[in-house]
Amino acid sequence: MVGPKYDCLANPLGAVRLTFEKAIASGADPASFDGKDWGAVDLFRQFLFEDGALSHVPILNPTTIKWVQPNTLVRFRGMIQDMLGNEFYAGAYKDGSVWRTNKFMDVCQYPMGSSPDMRIRERRLLYCIPVPGQNSWTESLSEVAMNKTSQQREKRQRMEDDASNHMDLVLVDEFESSPSVKKMRENGHASPSSQSKDSVIEGTSNTNFVTNAERNSLPCLVKIYDCPESELKLNEVFEFVGVLTLDSDVMADKDDQDESSYGFIEDELVHLPPEKVPRLHCLIHRKLDVNDFLHSSPMMEPKPQLVKETRESLLRHLTSILGNDGIAAHLMLLHLLSRVHARIDNVAVGKLSLNLTCLSKESVSVFGNQIRLSVQNLLPFTQCIPLTVNYLNTASLAPKKDYQTNRLIPGVLQLADGSHLIIDETQLETGTLNSTGVENARLLKNLMEFQKVEYNFEYYKMEMIADVQMLILSEGKSNIVPADLVIPFQPSSAASFEVVPAETLEAWRWYLASVRSLPHSIESDMQKVVESDLVAARQADRSLGGQDLSRLLTMGRLMSASFGETSLSLEHWQMVKELERLRRERLK
Repeated sequence: MVGPKYDCLANPLGAVRLTFEKAIASGADPASFDGKDWGAVDLFRQFLFEDGALSHVPILNPTTIKWVQPNTLVRFRGMIQDMLGNEFYAGAYKDGSVWRTNKFMDVCQYPMGSSPDMRIRERRLLYCIPVPGQNSWTESLSEVAMNKTSQQREKRQRMEDDASNHMDLVLVDEFESSPSVKKMRENGHASPSSQSKDSVIEGTSNTNFVTNAERNSLPCLVKIYDCPESELKLNEVFEFVGVLTLDSDVMADKDDQDESSYGFIEDELVHLPPEKVPRLHCLIHRKLDVNDFLHSSPMMEPKPQLVKETRESLLRHLTSILGNDGIAAHLMLLHLLSRVHARIDNVAVGKLSLNLTCLSKESVSVFGNQIRLSVQNLLPFTQCIPLTVNYLNTASLAPKKDYQTNRLIPGVLQLADGSHLIIDETQLETGTLNSTGVENARLLKNLMEFQKVEYNFEYYKMEMIADVQMLILSEGKSNIVPADLVIPFQPSSAASFEVVPAETLEAWRWYLASVRSLPHSIESDMQKVVESDLVAARQADRSLGGQDLSRLLTMGRLMSASFGETSLSLEHWQMVKELERLRRERLK
């Protein structure tokens, strides 16, 4: 006998229901499903990964949300910006003599009544946003294709129908008419609430959840099932695959339904209207790293010759945009490869922030723009801060808890690991910092020195670890954000603008992502050489401290990694010492 055909893409809830019914028919006790899967997740895992259907699942964004249908399978890629706690739902209940489930949906499709057999379970609520500073080239090929298809669909509709926006308006009207849903929380505790991203544009109040740069982006409320809390953390980047729900269809008939069918659903989620913050009931999630945002697939292995050739071409490019300043280009390459790979006490091992000095307002408009555009083309997540007295006095750098809405209001420094931050200090003039400015300066300094950001919970502050590459452009050495490496910028020619082929850009991105993640070690013989050189350097210059010696070791590791090597060689150590000598000569 042929089994039922599961339409996982167009009707995922049907597939969930059928697998549930199959499990019940096999004699399974609904109580055994508490905190576990009855086979639905395995079915979708096979469909997405073994059958290769993941690329056919639309990615939620401001374009696709206009046409993607409710109760279909979708993907959302984003950063966990806030954790809204848990809500309760009816995991299993009886409709007469038939067992039903409310898993992966907002409201019940059948009357629940008040059966003592009802199994109440919890799901976690995560407020997710597109990764701050995510550059457009990171869009997957399938996402680009879907956006183009959507644009073609809209074009045909405009040509065929004088009321060009009719369908969009109908959709928005349906969204806006969606009634509030009721809360699924024990003892009636208030649920976190939110305002839409449009509040930024309208200039309303303290419930903004997205910055000005994100006003055209689409956040998502992700509902997580049967997952340890330690598996999903604040600021981590994930891809969530699940069922999109918009509430309007099932809630329209609320008055005809049994009140108990809604007694456990989040009441205050009405403050997260679905047209602004769609819901995704997550079936499968996976943590993403930089490699997941690259187009080259499958990823190539970092073979020595390929790495060497790519390194040389990227170094030539960096040298070109830096006006043929070879020393600055070498240090920039090491900076772009840096990451926090360990933490010892309060020290973030592996970070290598860079301060390019001798840049004026005029020169930064040329070289600074070239650097910014180049970094945007090379790295997936990049941000730029124009550091002025007014900015320091008014900006919200640290995330802050709003207890009226029970929400974490994002700050500029709430960034995903692997983000790159350029701080342009060339516009900084004399002025007076207010209390906000002093606090913001301290936050930037702490991020630079310790790779930590203090989150403001009003009654206390909590340090969150970070891994952000920081590049400072300034006229003199920055005192606000003292970098690990300071190099006076000495271009010998104007920055040249070159059109880089797409294949070359992809090769550079692959190179940076691949060698940055290589493991590293120092052999015992080489360790003795390094220790001897560091002792000699300390004797020659008593001003050298532990941080300077640690920085040299970091530069050695990064120099080896830049050649695709996993252990430090004498040749690469000599290159680091020579680079450091040339840098120090410029500082004199």
